[in-house]
Amino acid sequence: MNNEINPDATGAFRSGYVAILGAPNAGKSTLLNRMLGQKLSITSKKPQTTRNRILGVVHRQSSQMVFLDTPGIHRARNPLNTRIVDAALSTLAEVDLILLVVDAINPDKASEQLLLEKLDQHQRPVVLALNKIDQVQRPALLSQIEHWSAAFDFSAVVPISAKRGEQVDRLLDAMEAALPPGPPFFPPESLTDLPMRFIAAEMIREKAIRLTGQEIPYAVAVTVDLFKEEKNGALARIHATIHVERDSQKGIVIGKNGAKLKQIGEAARQEIENLLATKVFLKLFVRVQKNWTKDTKALRKFGY
Repeated sequence: MNNEINPDATGAFRSGYVAILGAPNAGKSTLLNRMLGQKLSITSKKPQTTRNRILGVVHRQSSQMVFLDTPGIHRARNPLNTRIVDAALSTLAEVDLILLVVDAINPDKASEQLLLEKLDQHQRPVVLALNKIDQVQRPALLSQIEHWSAAFDFSAVVPISAKRGEQVDRLLDAMEAALPPGPPFFPPESLTDLPMRFIAAEMIREKAIRLTGQEIPYAVAVTVDLFKEEKNGALARIHATIHVERDSQKGIVIGKNGAKLKQIGEAARQEIENLLATKVFLKLFVRVQKNWTKDTKALRKFGY
């Protein structure tokens, strides 16, 4: 992508913060990764994979968009999910634009209704991305566009496929048009403001979720105990702990003769190396933290 700064037709360079909101599994993180042109936010078919606010910067010739990828909005029923939803909603007061992502295949009507109620409380322009259109027949898609256009006064409604990249450029154009004139917030080479320790922990957590299937749903948290650059940045040495809630889950994460933990570590190492563009030495440990998802002290310890 060309990062040279050029103003739009009105002579104004545009910039702003954009909150990405949606129900669980709407495809928010996949869309952010697509817009960035590389992976930053972890993804999974399991809802509520994203637990923290992830910042990613998209640089265009006539604009800079600072995206905040948030956890899925839903009616929370336990301490972890309450904190997750609070983290998502807290972004609304600090952004210039809201991007609402909706799943065109499997709508979550309860969460979507909650989202519309929250959007009514904030005087911010909202662009709707109707996601997964590659799986929808045209009559059904037109019906959904009509439904959403009547449900809220969106600045634009753009059907997209985040997975395939269909119409994502058109979506970026629509958001750029809704942003105020202003200078860039970050230099052209910036992708995020997140520390590499956090990103490494997220990559490890994603692999633990993906590679344990349905056996370890949401009981996984990851802390990085050591992150040390060596050989003038040519090597990153990382020690991390995967936390689970029960002894049985620890056995699943480790696997027979340590095979599952080795698989998780190898997959995470490759992804971290791709992001850091350097060699990575990754060592993983597994620890049981009893019922941590219901323990407010443990939630603080793990950054929620």
